Order: sequence, then structure tokens, then C-alpha cells
Amino acid sequence: MRIYIIGSAGITLCREPPATVNKGEVAVASRDELHAARLSGKRLRALWNALPGVEKQTKVGDRDTLIDQLWSAIEALPDPEQPSDTKRPSKQEAVIAMLQRPEGATVDEVASVMGWQRHTVRGLFSGTLLKDIMADVPAA
Repeated sequence: MRIYIIGSAGITLCREPPATVNKGEVAVASRDELHAARLSGKRLRALWNALPGVEKQTKVGDRDTLIDQLWSAIEALPDPEQPSDTKRPSKQEAVIAMLQRPEGATVDEVASVMGWQRHTVRGLFSGTLLKDIMADVPAA
């Protein structure tokens, strides 16, 4: 059985129903459950745009059509490697991965995918990430 956990770090595949679902996460096992999930159009679009090899969308359009396309795309993804002992990427690592995409990511995209407020994203950019970048720059 494939169960998808939709959370701040994107979509994660599980083989068994999770014991608990964290706040802000949604577990879905079918197209109908995805339709019933209370996900905003912006969040659905951001999830779609984060999938590999899809044509990026700039508008949500019809929500039901987007959900159908999203479900078909995630069901077509190959099964991940066997689970390892490594932990899930941190939220900061997830944001960095979004920023490293060829098209990058906007504050609104990061906020939507992560489920954060825009000021939280800007704080991450100007605080934590800037400090990490500056730590790698040699002193003049």
C-alpha cells in the first residue's frame, strides 16, 4: 500500500499508515482522499511544481483537474530505495533544495510548500542562510 504524507517538506511515500501525522501534514492513500484534503490551490500548485519532469504551472486553474494531475504524477513516481537509517531532511535543507533548482524558488513558493508565513521565509533567507553563506566567504 502506498500512503503519501504531504507536509512542509513536500510529499513523502510511506508503506504503512503512520502512527501519527504531525500538525500541518496530511496523509492520503487515494485520489479521493487527496480531493478531500484541505490543501489550498497555491499549495497544490507548489507541490506540482516541485515534482521532477513536469511542466511548471503559474496558475492554479481548476482545482479538481490539478488534483487529478498531481495524483497521477505522484503515483507514476518510482518506488524509492529501501528506507535507510538516515533521517528526513531538515526544513532548512528542504528550502535549500528548492532554491538550488534551476528555476530557483520565490518567497511565496517556499511559504506555500513549507506552510510558513512569508516573514518566516524572509527571516530564514536573511538570517540563517546568509550566515551560512558568509561563513564560507574568506575574510578580505
